[in-house]
Amino acid sequence: MLHRTALRLALCLLFFVSVSAEGDETTPPAEDVKKPEPPEDKFDAEGHTDWGSYYDPQNIFCGKFDCYKILGFDYGEWATDRRPSTKQITKRYRALSRAWHPDKSKHKDAKERFVKIARAYEVLTDFEQRKEYDLMRFNQEAYFNKYGSGVIFAYAPKSDVTIIVIFLLGLVNLYTWFAQKNRWQNVANRLIKAAVEDWSPSMGGTPESKGLRVDALAILKEKEDTANNATAETEKKGGKAKKIKISAKEKKLMEQEALRPIITEMVENIEDFGAGFHKPTWEDLFIVSLAKFPAKFASGLHWQAKYWYRRLMKEELNEEERAVLTERAVGHVHWELASDEDRKAMIKLELWVKDNFIEWTEEQEFKKLSKAEQKMYKKMKRGGSKDHLD
Repeated sequence: MLHRTALRLALCLLFFVSVSAEGDETTPPAEDVKKPEPPEDKFDAEGHTDWGSYYDPQNIFCGKFDCYKILGFDYGEWATDRRPSTKQITKRYRALSRAWHPDKSKHKDAKERFVKIARAYEVLTDFEQRKEYDLMRFNQEAYFNKYGSGVIFAYAPKSDVTIIVIFLLGLVNLYTWFAQKNRWQNVANRLIKAAVEDWSPSMGGTPESKGLRVDALAILKEKEDTANNATAETEKKGGKAKKIKISAKEKKLMEQEALRPIITEMVENIEDFGAGFHKPTWEDLFIVSLAKFPAKFASGLHWQAKYWYRRLMKEELNEEERAVLTERAVGHVHWELASDEDRKAMIKLELWVKDNFIEWTEEQEFKKLSKAEQKMYKKMKRGGSKDHLD
């Protein structure tokens, strides 16, 4: 039994030695095994300028830039479970920091880029910050909920109030200047048309338009006489020219066309039509009117207080009060355009009294009618009076 047991142990030992020898022959030593080399990093630190974009208005991470892109990594190209390692991030950071260090790079944005590169390295090498950064990449609501509503608003830079006020005053002054120019031009155009077409009072003609037409006709006659004399001399030398017959209507139109440039030139020389219808001056600017307003308002308030005091004392209206009340009744424009005699007549009629003003208004409307219309109006008025008496 002992012999058999010894034999078995010897066989087992021999088998073990043979297996160990085979293992030594097939397995090379650890020194001879070559590890696979990592792929060569061909990243160009100096030429890398594409930093991508990220929703980070509060500058919690890398601001408007993508921390991965800053260090040259494309987040979308990496698998979810295999993001850039800390070693890879550190390698890129060192390459970029050397390339963009303010002491070495002459680029105008070197300092700003160097700071952003350092911030990207800080975020991606901190486990908690990187985890939060990856979470909020496609979840802006989470960013909104954590960092507040102020992230979607940004106040515009403050504007200089002085510049805005000066600009607005300039616009208003231009508007008032052109408005005054337009007022003068409207009166001028109407006056030219009335004078050229020889409007009657019923059509809106005025003594001024009649006077302009008379002066223009005199100038036109002088020009025609000069032209006729020249024509007569030409006929003596070369024979009589054939006369062209024209109708009365055509003659009138030709006369109007000849008068228009003469009257236009005469009207252009009129600086002030009265009643505020004058060519614009510096006094019409808004800023000047604004400066004068306090004094005018105080003067008007003082006059009104004095007027009511005199009424309470039951004193008679003086000349100034009668003139002011008449001007208020007929209107500033009509008062300014009226002659001194017409003003005295209007004051005498006491037009601030309602019944007197109504009667005066009817008379003014009657004067504007043509002679035929005036006759018809008188006839109708007499007929109405008879019916009223019956």
